Amino acid sequence: MLTQRTKDIVKATAPVLAEYGYPIVQRFYERLFEAHPELKNVFNMAHQDQGQQQQALARAVYAYAENIEDAASLTAALKNIANKHASLGVRPEHYPIVGEHLLGAIKDVLGTAATEDIISAWAQAYGYLADLLMGMESALYEGSAERLGGWTGWRTFVVREKRPESNVITSFVFEPADGGPVASFEPGQYVSVAVNVPALGLQQIRQYSLSDLPNGRSYRISVKRESGGAQPPGYVSCLLHDHVDVGDEVRLAAPYGTFHIDVNASTPLVLISGGVGLTPMISMLKKAIQDPQRQVVFVHGARNSGVHAMRDRLRETAAAHANFHVMVFYDEPLPQDTQGRDYDHPGFVDVNLIKSSILLPDADYYICGPIPFMRMQHDTLKELGIHEARIHYEVFGPDLFAE
Repeated sequence: MLTQRTKDIVKATAPVLAEYGYPIVQRFYERLFEAHPELKNVFNMAHQDQGQQQQALARAVYAYAENIEDAASLTAALKNIANKHASLGVRPEHYPIVGEHLLGAIKDVLGTAATEDIISAWAQAYGYLADLLMGMESALYEGSAERLGGWTGWRTFVVREKRPESNVITSFVFEPADGGPVASFEPGQYVSVAVNVPALGLQQIRQYSLSDLPNGRSYRISVKRESGGAQPPGYVSCLLHDHVDVGDEVRLAAPYGTFHIDVNASTPLVLISGGVGLTPMISMLKKAIQDPQRQVVFVHGARNSGVHAMRDRLRETAAAHANFHVMVFYDEPLPQDTQGRDYDHPGFVDVNLIKSSILLPDADYYICGPIPFMRMQHDTLKELGIHEARIHYEVFGPDLFAE
């Protein structure tokens, strides 16, 4: 356990981290990759190039300092980190490396202001945090290995199906190359996909939600091509779309993630997604409607029918199940898109507009999509009186706490 003196010193440095956190994290990554260039195969180099990972880690370090007196308040965030780390293959031997270069970066940036007491306190605080995460990750690895069809590390899979779902989203079905079974998963969880990216000369890893029910034989993901606009093309998504075909091999980690429904519950479920954020919702939906008594509402926002994945199947599912209702918003309908057939409401998703349909007793609300979209839906649900504990959301890429 941390001593009170250590906690006091770490908390006292929080204002310094608010001011110098980003330069410290920049220096940390410089040191880390200079000493261990092989770790570029683990980190998302697109987020590195854009500065997103640096910003997220700076916020995380600051949040840890601010909450050092009440580590229990960080439990949910730590569980998310542990699941992401397990999916990336982070191991105990990585923690001393990160600690060395994080403390070194603090010294480099703060200079003489980084006294021995401050460095010692942060070393203890980092060690405490590392122990917590290693314990969580060990339990996740053990649980994965013990499940039927489970494994740890990377396993080779073969692409058995590649199916366009819209102009920008394509589904891939993977089966293990060894012909064995695959582990079950909770609807809403993800797998990590590792591919070699020639443009970088590196392996890159991305996490994609599983977009179908567990079947013991295969996994399906549905990937949006990230290209165009202000951001550079997605290294992995474009490679999957353009160069990975049926019969090709990729490496997958076992399923992980804390964003999933309670499959034993019978209370109402409201799924709110934007764009490719619908992918984990499809898995949740398919499982939930197996209980004919469980009411499920699916609210989805897309630009138009050209980019709206799985739209016909969703309508068909709604027609076949009395306990399922779907509502679709298009913010830029195409001339051929018809309200009442292709979509229900013009504009962005507005839960106030449909509150009579989604404010259900004891319902749980799941949100997935771009971060601004999720913030808007989360805040509006809170304003409508939904308790925080019933609002769940998924963030891919750098979040408050980022690896």
